[in-house]
Amino acid sequence: MRLTVVGCSGSVSGPASPASCYLVQAPYEGRTFSLVLDLGPGAFGALHRHLDPRTVDAYAFSHLHPDHCLDLCAAYVAARYSPTAPWPRVPVLAPAGAPERFARAYDVEPRVGAAPEGGISIADWFDHRPWRDEQLLGPFRVAVAPVDHPVEAYAVRVTEAARGASLVYSGDTGPCDTLVELARGEDGGGVDLLLAEAAFLDGPDLPTGVHLTGRQAAAAAQTAGVGSLVVTHIPPWHDPQRVLAEAAPHFSGPTSLAETDAVHTISPR
Repeated sequence: MRLTVVGCSGSVSGPASPASCYLVQAPYEGRTFSLVLDLGPGAFGALHRHLDPRTVDAYAFSHLHPDHCLDLCAAYVAARYSPTAPWPRVPVLAPAGAPERFARAYDVEPRVGAAPEGGISIADWFDHRPWRDEQLLGPFRVAVAPVDHPVEAYAVRVTEAARGASLVYSGDTGPCDTLVELARGEDGGGVDLLLAEAAFLDGPDLPTGVHLTGRQAAAAAQTAGVGSLVVTHIPPWHDPQRVLAEAAPHFSGPTSLAETDAVHTISPR
């Protein structure tokens, strides 16, 4: 299983990276199956560096804040209007209300006297599916757990069914037991890689139920017993090296920063 960091900037796109987007791929039926986790601003364009986006098999959204989902509008435009259009109708896994959320993001009132844009709307173009606790998606078993954030939000575990390689993506969350339990994996020994947000710096009086610090992300990795930790979703107003320095002492395994275009090959331990 392969994880490619398409975008890793937190809360907004940054000078060196789009907002959140991660490409997870594995062999499936003689080809490569491609699952995109989140698609924040700027990510759809960057996705072209890694594959023809027409070949994306499914999109999955941890939650529906703009920095994690708004470039589905760009994917819709390409799927309808690019020279290779129309593109296949693919699943979109997301919290409840996603079709209406994307319609609000895309739709604009036509000017007076003009006809509205015709054709299939973004709410109907994709195969929108609400999250279930666990489901099969191509070569993957995909499980989710609700996490602590101001809106409906999920951490996502992806396990390659054939080989057992596994990762957990935290989405956006404050410290919570559900993230740790999901990261313990199907056998309780810890997933192979935890991709965990760390949008906050350590300090007094941090808001609860919003984001993790590097230290808190590392503590979750240590408690869950994961194989390695990749820290992501760092806003452009924070120094990533400071976040990494806050995380490293609290996790005994390999700890690194998510970097745009980095590829992580994930094998079962």
